[in-house]
Amino acid sequence: MKRPKLKKASKRMTCHKRYKIQKKVREHHRKLRKEAKKRGHKKPRKDPGVPNSAPFKEALLREAELRKQRLEELKQQQKLDRQKELGKKRKLETNPDIKPSNVEPMEKAFGLCKTENKAKSGKQNSKKLYCQELKKVIEASDVVLEVLDARDPLGCRCPQVEEAIVQSGQKKLVLILNKSDLVPKENLESWLNYLKKELPTVVFRASTKPKDKGKITKRVKAKKNAAPFRSEVCFGKEGLWKLLGSFQETCGKAIQVGVIGFPNVGKSSIINSLKQEQMCNVGVSMGLTRSMQVVPLDKQITIIDSPSFIVSPLNSSSALALRSPASIEVVKPMEAASAILAQADARQVVLKYTVPGYRNSLEFFTMLAQRRGMHQKGGIPNVEGAAKLLWSEWTGASLAYYCHTPTSWTPPPYFNESIVVDMKRDFNLEELEKNNAQSIKAIKGPHLASSILFQSSGLTNGIIEEKDIHEELPKRKERKQEEEEDDKDSDQEIIDEEVDEKSSGMFAAEETGEALSEESTAGEQSTRSFILDKMIEDDDAYDFSTDYV
Repeated sequence: MKRPKLKKASKRMTCHKRYKIQKKVREHHRKLRKEAKKRGHKKPRKDPGVPNSAPFKEALLREAELRKQRLEELKQQQKLDRQKELGKKRKLETNPDIKPSNVEPMEKAFGLCKTENKAKSGKQNSKKLYCQELKKVIEASDVVLEVLDARDPLGCRCPQVEEAIVQSGQKKLVLILNKSDLVPKENLESWLNYLKKELPTVVFRASTKPKDKGKITKRVKAKKNAAPFRSEVCFGKEGLWKLLGSFQETCGKAIQVGVIGFPNVGKSSIINSLKQEQMCNVGVSMGLTRSMQVVPLDKQITIIDSPSFIVSPLNSSSALALRSPASIEVVKPMEAASAILAQADARQVVLKYTVPGYRNSLEFFTMLAQRRGMHQKGGIPNVEGAAKLLWSEWTGASLAYYCHTPTSWTPPPYFNESIVVDMKRDFNLEELEKNNAQSIKAIKGPHLASSILFQSSGLTNGIIEEKDIHEELPKRKERKQEEEEDDKDSDQEIIDEEVDEKSSGMFAAEETGEALSEESTAGEQSTRSFILDKMIEDDDAYDFSTDYV
């Protein structure tokens, strides 16, 4: 009988065998390198992104953001559909008596009704949700921060919301002058003196590039002592922290702070700046925040982000163009941009966009398209693209413009002396004034000559109650029907006149067809003739051979 081995077998081998294995491994690696060289292995190219010199950068970023949102919504919808299908399968497995053929005809019968109802009530339901979420934020908050764009502070105030906060009782309202680096210092000081007569006002400049949560790279750590970029610097944070801290100490309990305002005033950016992290979604597109979001700042202070106000359609055209939470695809670009251009100072607009003097908005958009190289097929300037560009710049956070303060201070009807005193109580206003003075001194705003003067249309009315949204839709339909009827009447008059001028031997149907075809091409011919006249008027000769065809 053979004795069992108590030890493991030795791994030792002869040198001849070891060297042979090493040689085989080297040959194998050499072969792999040779094949990789033949294939031409290349590193994946990094996406360079949109260059800063591109004139339509903001519009492109906005479109990309909207496309991303649509894809996310589509994925969520597909996920829900899959879950529904799984639920149906499970029901069929548990109850085999139920046949799927009984369910499908019912869905087909009511499918059309469901799609029609969704299409009709889609916009209406989103507005209702905005109103509901806004009410929740106001009810849950002890202090409400109304964020204003420093370029047009009066146009960013909503009297309906302010009145609702005053009537709610023991709630404090504080005004935040955000984007204060886009207005001249003299104008910023005058607006601060005007607004602080009513309510406590904080000068603020939010950081547009906060650190992502848990994503601090080694490169950032290495350049810790280096000077930060302009977009990373935040002003007014200490002043707002001290103001909220003093109020919390006087209350003696944990407080909740709600942040409200119109679209693109920087509500979510302020929360990210206070937290120093990317807690809320921010972007170029308007109305990204669609529901309330609770963010704890510390153990005693909690801040709540809210969706934007719903703008009433009874406002002026410039207010609707600047404050509506919609993309440029929804808003008519020519109408919106013309309304903004009408309220701006023409001389400063000419200097800012480096175009000659203009008589109307169409002439300005034509020259702007030529200046920026925006051409359609045949070398025709893209007037609509130029209007979109102007709208995106004025609703974004890069263009410097300002509004003058009113000559005399008149408090709104829902404010009186006792309410003003009550709103300022429990706040350390002396400390706030010092912090505001430091922020104004530190902020590097534009010069008065390089910024555009804008004529504000005053307070912007909003919608809080859900019942007001129901009344809004029929009015729009009635207006559209009236406009369509007027257009039809005018078109019929033109057609009748042209029919009388034609020879009596031709058929009436042929004449009306010619009139309609002439009318459809009239707009194109007028724009072409206007552009050609403008090109001839210019001192420099225009070379048609260089145009894009």
